[in-house]
Amino acid sequence: MNKSMSTDAACLGLIAGGGQFPFMVARAARAAGRRVAAVGFVGHTDSGLTAVVDAWKLTRLGQLNKLIRFFKAQRVGSVCMAGAISKPKALSVRLDFRAMKLLLKVGAKGDDALLRALLTELETEGFTVVQAADYAPGLRGPVGVLTARGPSAEEWEDLRYGWSVAKALGCLDVGQCVVVKRKMVAAVEALEGTDATIERATRLAGPGCVVVKTVKPGQDERIDLPSLGSATIAAMAAGRASCLGYEAGKTLFFDIQDAIMAAERAGICIVGLDSDADFC
Repeated sequence: MNKSMSTDAACLGLIAGGGQFPFMVARAARAAGRRVAAVGFVGHTDSGLTAVVDAWKLTRLGQLNKLIRFFKAQRVGSVCMAGAISKPKALSVRLDFRAMKLLLKVGAKGDDALLRALLTELETEGFTVVQAADYAPGLRGPVGVLTARGPSAEEWEDLRYGWSVAKALGCLDVGQCVVVKRKMVAAVEALEGTDATIERATRLAGPGCVVVKTVKPGQDERIDLPSLGSATIAAMAAGRASCLGYEAGKTLFFDIQDAIMAAERAGICIVGLDSDADFC
């Protein structure tokens, strides 16, 4: 993009996946006086988002040229990503020529490598990439025990072990969630997502599993932050998992009060782990 080409700094380009997060970002941005131009994806994005944005483009994953042309036409100044993309569905995308060139240039196929390359591509076009969570700062999970019951001594041991495993796997760009029991790994998150990982782990290891979610080391925190919510607690309750630990300040916690109440009913403890306090 020609740097002299003017863009509307008040127009936010929203790359929207599924769930409530894109709605929250769009509403907050518009409440702050910004126009919002959103790109959604067939099979991933809730079409109801059209009602809360100023401009809308529905396309398919992998159509990078269409996305960039739309944002330029809308005079977008900054861009953010919000919402979930189904990774199994993403495997079957049809890439346009630009996206294919980007994939070949990256070489690595991990989530972070591809997303960082996409951010770089957007920045070379003159867009400023910002963090979607800045539009909903209350979503960041706090430090400390959130439930009446804190972790037992055994659960603390599993939290520390799970943290170390999650960080080691994160260095390999593998998942953000691990489930452990008595310092044994029951399941590691792959394409299926957190809730399915919990279901698989509790089916294999039985009651008493401990769930840990962290940011990957070196991850660009403008994109793909770990997220939790009531569905996470429901999956844990169904499998009788006992404890949830997440990286505080860097994990998005949706419907947190509802989740805490559901955890209390199920006897699950929730704790925000502080990486700056030498938790490990």
